[in-house]
Amino acid sequence: MNDTRLKTYAWEFPVRFTHWINFLCILTLSVTGFYIGSPFIHAYSSKQWIMGWMRLIHFIAAYTFMMSVIIRLYWSLAGNKYACISEWLPFTGEKTGRMIDDLKCYLLLSRKSCHVGHSALGGLTYLLLFIIFIFEIVSGFAMYSVNHSGAVWTLLGGWLTGIMLLPTIRLYHHILMYVILAFAMIHVYISWFSDSREKSGLMGSIFTGYKFIPEKDVK
Repeated sequence: MNDTRLKTYAWEFPVRFTHWINFLCILTLSVTGFYIGSPFIHAYSSKQWIMGWMRLIHFIAAYTFMMSVIIRLYWSLAGNKYACISEWLPFTGEKTGRMIDDLKCYLLLSRKSCHVGHSALGGLTYLLLFIIFIFEIVSGFAMYSVNHSGAVWTLLGGWLTGIMLLPTIRLYHHILMYVILAFAMIHVYISWFSDSREKSGLMGSIFTGYKFIPEKDVK
């Protein structure tokens, strides 16, 4: 059977760049955020300033993460069709059927064709993930705005304190950190699993941008 594969450019540089920036920021924010909420290293001298450094690193990573998310959302409008936000929206009968096919594949009930961009289930997952990202950013600024006044802080997240109690905001901010970390582990596994079955170069594509798709699956 003919298995001619086409080298297809899927992930443009802004997609790959923000992917790795998000990864580094989430890792940094998780470690420093966990420390801020439950310190696991104690200072023995006033010169050590451990909490101060953790908060500073957390804030720098938070601003970087916010800009990365903004860039990625912009590129979902300005990039190629594989970066487009329409790839994340599941609101068609065709995509519902494709999501069922994806689930069957992951449950080892069937094989599926290669995708140049996101699968239907992957697109929906990324839509939900970016909603979580936005809430994490807004809720972080909501907590930060308690000790800072001004229109900027109110706009970035302070308005959320008028809708939710601060302890509730902090709780959701913390819980969603674990949701993101759980997603990251599942994401790595499914990417490896899909690549091992499809032989499409999926794992390498987030570095190079290129996937190797059977000619019959390229549309």
